[in-house]
Amino acid sequence: MRITADEQRGSISSQIAMVALLLMAVGAVFVFSASANVTQDIELRRFYEYTSLRQSLFFVVAVVVMWVISCIDYRRLSMSRGLLKSPATYLLGLSTVLLIVVLIPRFGAEINYARRWLRIPVGPVHVSFQPSELAKWVLIIFLAGVGQRYSEKLRSFFGGFVPACLVIGLVAGLILVEDFGTAALVVVLSFLMLIIAGVRWLYILPPLPFAAGAFTAAILSSPERMQRILAFLHPDKWTDSINYQPSQSLIALGSGGMLGKGLGMGICKYGHLPEDTTDFIFAIIGEELGFVGTASVILLFIVFVWLGVIVVVRCRDPFGQLLASGIVLAIAIQAALNIAVVTVVLPTKGIPLPFVSAGGTSLLLSAAAVGVLMNIAKKSDAEVTGTEQ
Repeated sequence: MRITADEQRGSISSQIAMVALLLMAVGAVFVFSASANVTQDIELRRFYEYTSLRQSLFFVVAVVVMWVISCIDYRRLSMSRGLLKSPATYLLGLSTVLLIVVLIPRFGAEINYARRWLRIPVGPVHVSFQPSELAKWVLIIFLAGVGQRYSEKLRSFFGGFVPACLVIGLVAGLILVEDFGTAALVVVLSFLMLIIAGVRWLYILPPLPFAAGAFTAAILSSPERMQRILAFLHPDKWTDSINYQPSQSLIALGSGGMLGKGLGMGICKYGHLPEDTTDFIFAIIGEELGFVGTASVILLFIVFVWLGVIVVVRCRDPFGQLLASGIVLAIAIQAALNIAVVTVVLPTKGIPLPFVSAGGTSLLLSAAAVGVLMNIAKKSDAEVTGTEQ
């Protein structure tokens, strides 16, 4: 049977959508499960106050966002018409302003001793928005545009590489004030994208001492971060305080065994494991679905990365290649870091599991990024088959 051009064009895009939908569905189910409270009565009139119901709403909106973005030509974000005519430049400016605003006590909301959120009143409720998440994705788009438009200048140390590093340093520095994990992720992603864009490896070495110095200073200046490092180095100590969450995470994963206790049957979510709906949702999956459940989630991320690599390889547009690479790297590295934290391979960081952890900003922006990746897949296959209008 002959496959039509339309079927070829939609195949990879549809597969990416299917994997992302499965991960988001897993997230909605387990956020609902982790939010269970035997003493809590749910009032539907105040549904937005409940994490489980709020995440279900975000899931529906994320599906719509992903579909809408997948229908918009990703090349509108490029810098083919110049730096000042690209939406990415103005989005980066907006992100920078929001990163500054969130640090102002009057505007930024402090949650868990960190000022990372803006609380925006929408009718009777307040919607929380995390500017660092927006900045992360916008910087990926911006660097992809720079890599496509100014690839020759990037090969010059002072002519292109240093200005790019200054932009990265500004964004990462503002994030670093309150969010160490996301700042480190942004720096790693940015340098990887610059390398993919053609920057010489030797250029990466001079900024490393400055980056290392900045992150070291950020750790030493924060007693909480120092405690996390010490707790990670001594996992058998302070299990009733700073090491309580990592130790409970391992208990949840270990108690799940091979097949788990059953969906909704976990007990660690009843006050034993803090952040069970956000950073440590993977531990709840392990407790209730066991090794089979956690392995399935990891497999879904591997499939997503594999499909993303196929999109990168097939894409003939340099901007599309760089943008797809950045999206795939962001999802893959973030997932790997979160799982490493939950399994206590790395110190505790505030990095959510993409598509799965509770949080509207992360879910909606990740869904939008997947929509962009789907559009790149559609356009690339259309070019290969010669069917693009």
